[in-house]
Amino acid sequence: MTAAEISALAAQAGIAPGVTVLDICCGIGGPGRFLTGQLGCGYLGVDFSASAVALARARARDLRFEVGRVPPLPPGTVDVVLLLEAMLAFEEKGPLVRGVAGALPPGGRFAFTLEAGAPLTPAERAAMPDAETVWLTPFAEIATLLERAGLALTWQADHSRAHAATASAIAAAFAADADAITAQIGRRGLDDLLAAHALWSEWLGEGRVRKLALVAERVA
Repeated sequence: MTAAEISALAAQAGIAPGVTVLDICCGIGGPGRFLTGQLGCGYLGVDFSASAVALARARARDLRFEVGRVPPLPPGTVDVVLLLEAMLAFEEKGPLVRGVAGALPPGGRFAFTLEAGAPLTPAERAAMPDAETVWLTPFAEIATLLERAGLALTWQADHSRAHAATASAIAAAFAADADAITAQIGRRGLDDLLAAHALWSEWLGEGRVRKLALVAERVA
């Protein structure tokens, strides 16, 4: 996501000074550093990768990060649960959504991104590198899971066109720097990067997948 997209999502989720944010699947904490620096919110980042959390801690010593796999979410409640660029990694999204709802008081918000679309076909799985981490879900199914968990959608934005262009531009940059990248990760690694970004660009451009930013509020 771009800084502008993160800022827009944060504004719709009511992230501001004094608001507590739980960033699940936070990775190395880039969005967390950006949001706390811009908005002064309270922050806890959680990721299952110990190496990612170690890097996040080294880059932002004033923020809290923990190693953990979700669900379950850490105990207690927060004002906002944030999940960026990771929903597609969850094959079973129901337990995750219910866990998020349990971490929010009435009026709390779930701000997240979603790759919406029908599950990959066998042929698409064969073509997509690391397909075991790509679990697309139709938007209607996500909306139903949210409703059943007591979460009401309040805002959404479609970033499909912009992200299709971004994926295409990244693939072109990788190809232009092929020798240096191959030296680091090997030819197979480079080929997988190019193939994955080409597929995402194609699917987003054709409407096979939609890239959405969403906010849902916990109802009483």
